[in-house]
Amino acid sequence: MRTWRQPAHVLAAFSAVFALFALTATAEAHTGGTLGGFVSGFEHPIFGPDHLLAMFAVGVWGAQIGGRSIWELPVAFPLIMAFGGVLGIAGVPLPHVELWIGLSVLGLGLAIATVWRPLEIVSIACVGLFAIFHGHAHGAELPNAADPVAYGVGFVIATGLIHVLGIGFGLLLGSGVRGMIGRTAGALIALAGVGFLAQLV
Repeated sequence: MRTWRQPAHVLAAFSAVFALFALTATAEAHTGGTLGGFVSGFEHPIFGPDHLLAMFAVGVWGAQIGGRSIWELPVAFPLIMAFGGVLGIAGVPLPHVELWIGLSVLGLGLAIATVWRPLEIVSIACVGLFAIFHGHAHGAELPNAADPVAYGVGFVIATGLIHVLGIGFGLLLGSGVRGMIGRTAGALIALAGVGFLAQLV
């Protein structure tokens, strides 16, 4: 019996998505001030809506694709993001970092909304491309941290939790009402991406 057809489950799912976007709408794109230790690192992706939604979307998309993608995409993102972080710390310039971060939210949202299931290497490449720019943005700020190691640990833990949240949403709620809940969440994420890009114009 498919319990997803029960109104209570549908209402709960949409309420969760609404709460997520209500939270991110009131937060600033990046935490301000001097970066500190573990707490600052933990807060950075959570209170940066562009990073939060991208990382959440990676988990949802991996769960939607299924198979090995459930763990491959959430593992690939932080690993490749670390490489981007090294580039940022080293001062290696990348073009239009904020633009690519906005595009990552838009692109991942559209992938979920359209239930895009590309070849494994293509999905990893897409996630990896976006991860480089997310990592670069964080790496460029990292040298200002009072405790870079603690900051990095906090950031990695928060990233992992956001990925897990996305996977959980994708597996438990995303397929509800014949996939409508997942596709709606993807459309909302994509819409947020449009909003981020509009701020850059």
